[in-house]
Amino acid sequence: MAETGPPVLDEEPIQKSGLEKVEEGSPKAPVEIKLSSEAPPKKQRRAKLKAKDSSDKAATQLLTESQITALENAFKAGDVEDRGVVDAGQVQFIVQQVLGDVLTVSEVRTLVQKGEAVGAATGVINLQEFKDLLIDLLHTTTTRWGALQTSLDGYVGFDTVLEQQRKKFLKKGFEFNLMVVGESGLGKSTLVNTLFKSKVSRTSCTNEPPQKIPKTVEINTVTHVIEEKNVRLRLSITDTPGFGDQVNNENCWLPIYDQINKQFDKYLTEERSVVRRKQIPDSRIHCCLYFIAPTGHGLKALDISCMKKLHDVVNIIPVIAKADTMTIEERDAFKDRIREDIAEAEIKVYPSSLLPEDEDVLQANAPIRKHLPLAVVGNDRALTINNKSILGRQTKWGFVEVENPNHCEFSFLRDMLLRTHMQDLKDTTHEEHYENYRRQKLSEEGNP
Repeated sequence: MAETGPPVLDEEPIQKSGLEKVEEGSPKAPVEIKLSSEAPPKKQRRAKLKAKDSSDKAATQLLTESQITALENAFKAGDVEDRGVVDAGQVQFIVQQVLGDVLTVSEVRTLVQKGEAVGAATGVINLQEFKDLLIDLLHTTTTRWGALQTSLDGYVGFDTVLEQQRKKFLKKGFEFNLMVVGESGLGKSTLVNTLFKSKVSRTSCTNEPPQKIPKTVEINTVTHVIEEKNVRLRLSITDTPGFGDQVNNENCWLPIYDQINKQFDKYLTEERSVVRRKQIPDSRIHCCLYFIAPTGHGLKALDISCMKKLHDVVNIIPVIAKADTMTIEERDAFKDRIREDIAEAEIKVYPSSLLPEDEDVLQANAPIRKHLPLAVVGNDRALTINNKSILGRQTKWGFVEVENPNHCEFSFLRDMLLRTHMQDLKDTTHEEHYENYRRQKLSEEGNP
């Protein structure tokens, strides 16, 4: 029987998803299988989604939702032709439009360089590239937005620095300097006494008999040390009798302006001393309560000229005095007129909307701006109503509660001055008003 060899099978070309087709050839030719460089479409989509999710998470850790939304809106606004891309040169302006002065000069320079590098090929970048660029910048250069965060393997203990600072500040005590400006008879002394629930105004704590209206504006300061729950506060109240009480009130703001700058100069002189005290006494005016008469006709020319002269050297909070002399409707209409006058005259009142604010500060300042100018009523004598001791004024037609927000806005003023914004008032005085004075003074002396 004839021998037969193994059965010969017809070779079929190898063809498989993700592999290139193998051409038929000589049996001796090496069989070459090439993998395609392109990933399957599903894997590509998954990779893109994963990258987008990680990018979005990184952005959320560094920026708030409102900031991310604002950046996206600014990007879309820059995309005039609705192409989904913007010119690489626009990156700097889009970021600065949203983040303002948060980025330093070096960070802006880095941002421009990276934007040019990303868009080198096409000259444009898309939204995702824009986000990645910003995240990379925040991770590597800036620390103000939480960059360079490193997890700890265990407890270290530097969280006690807050307690260390608390003990240090309690030992030193705190300082707060308040100035009240307004015409006579508007209840300035009464309101100050009501704020601090003690006789702290000049007229209340001195035994001087009532005097006639002075012929010129005087500057009188009285200082107290008050204590609450082991917290000592050195409180200085500066009064300005004679302001607005003359026939000719031209330049009646000048003594007030000079007094504020005088305190700046005292602080600057102490700072520049070769041998200076460890703790420089701070007599700078941190806040000026400007009292507006409840006329119902808007700001007077004197009010506008005075506030415009003072708003660059002190934090001004406008208050409507004796607000209980008006009805609710009259009060609201009067406040609207004052807001219009302030906006038209470009008067900067505290808290200023011109300074950069983060989200927390914006939320804290929003209700204050909504109520400015604050319509207040003061009374430092308590009355007993239904067996309860209440600060207020008894009239023929009813009872006005000083601390009731439905009756007046005294509680907003007290909370802002003493409970939420006292430190910010001091910081703004030091970082804005005093720094401007210091820079101008040194420039005049020829110092760089």
